[in-house]
Amino acid sequence: MTSLRKLGSSDLEVFPLALGGNVFGWTADQDRSFAVLDAYTAAGGNFVDTADSYSAWVDGNSGGESESVLGAWFAARGNRDDVVLATKVSQHPEYPGLSAANIKAAADASLRRLRTDHIDLYYTHFDKPEVPVEEIVGALDELVRAGKVRHIAASNISAERLAASLEFSDREGLARYVALQPHYNLVSRDTYEGPLRDLAERSGLAAVPYYALAAGFLTGKYRPGTSVDSPRAGGAGKHLETERGRRVLAALDEIAEAHGAPVATVALAWLAAQPTVAAPIASARTVEQLPALLGVGELSLTDDEIAALTRASA
Repeated sequence: MTSLRKLGSSDLEVFPLALGGNVFGWTADQDRSFAVLDAYTAAGGNFVDTADSYSAWVDGNSGGESESVLGAWFAARGNRDDVVLATKVSQHPEYPGLSAANIKAAADASLRRLRTDHIDLYYTHFDKPEVPVEEIVGALDELVRAGKVRHIAASNISAERLAASLEFSDREGLARYVALQPHYNLVSRDTYEGPLRDLAERSGLAAVPYYALAAGFLTGKYRPGTSVDSPRAGGAGKHLETERGRRVLAALDEIAEAHGAPVATVALAWLAAQPTVAAPIASARTVEQLPALLGVGELSLTDDEIAALTRASA
């Protein structure tokens, strides 16, 4: 049985792979989404990540589709208390930004779609530097005090703004960020490694990286001369054009072969072994895609293997 990991300084304990909800209501319809969620939880998974804006980018969608699918699933399964539920605010077309009024209104809208009375982990999706951190943290603290949110977190934020937020929380005795959701994987290390990770480490924050598989590139299915039928193929395929991307694939292939494991599992295991990382996020459109993701909880890379991947991705 895969052991759960403590999420930063919170009382949340999470499976070492967060299931990404961006595909629910987009490339996975409700039935397929339910099947993926059922298989993930049956394997011991308990950490689901979504956002109020998923998937507003699709023609005919208005945002909130992923939350609505999850709400229907919770209602059908009666398992809300078994799942650590994360969602985000700032990007929904009807609830843009991080003003105090918007944060509260967006949270209520998310709760309605999710058919629940609380969100376990509520992220600011993209920081809005024009809004003072005092206003953002103050509004989030009110949601915590009202029992609508258990813990707060931040995604896509600078080290400077994160530091200011934490200082304000500590000074005023308000709710404090417990986690970060950075863009971080074997071929995208620059935004997180450095001041942001140093601050997270000093402050006891957990990292829950998104694009953990680089839009599918780190599954190993993108190879020279192959075409992949995926809405994300363009973003993933660009890594093949870089020397770094090709080095990383070669190192992943070698280690995957040594373990008899999928390339994706090895890529996630490297991420899960990095300082501060509690659980990478990866999504699955089909049940068949899940085992390679779930394997991260069982695969332990050696120090040499971790170092080889780190060198390849430098």
